[in-house]
Amino acid sequence: MWQFPPAVTYPVSKSALLMVTAMYAKELAGTPVKVNAANPGYCATDLNGHAGFRTAAEGASVSVHLATLPADGPTGTFYGYRWGGGAAGDYDVLPW
Repeated sequence: MWQFPPAVTYPVSKSALLMVTAMYAKELAGTPVKVNAANPGYCATDLNGHAGFRTAAEGASVSVHLATLPADGPTGTFYGYRWGGGAAGDYDVLPW
C-alpha cells in the first residue's frame, strides 16, 4: 500500500491543527475556555531518533504554561519555543 512520505504528511497535519485551533478559539470566544496551539521545539523523541536538542521535560513546559494561563490569558495563538530567540527557555507567541 502506497503512503505519502512524512515530508508531506507531517506539515499538512500541523497546518490542519493550526486551523482547528483558530476555529475553536473563535467559536469559544467570550467563554472561559482558552484554545492555543503549542510548539515544544525540537525535542529528542522516538519520532526523530532522539536527535532533538531539547528534552521531553523542556518540551512539556510549553503545555504546562498554556494549561495554567490566567483568566485574561491569550486564546487563538501558536505559542512555544522560539528558535534563535536567545537563551534556552525563550518562549513567545509564534507566527502562524
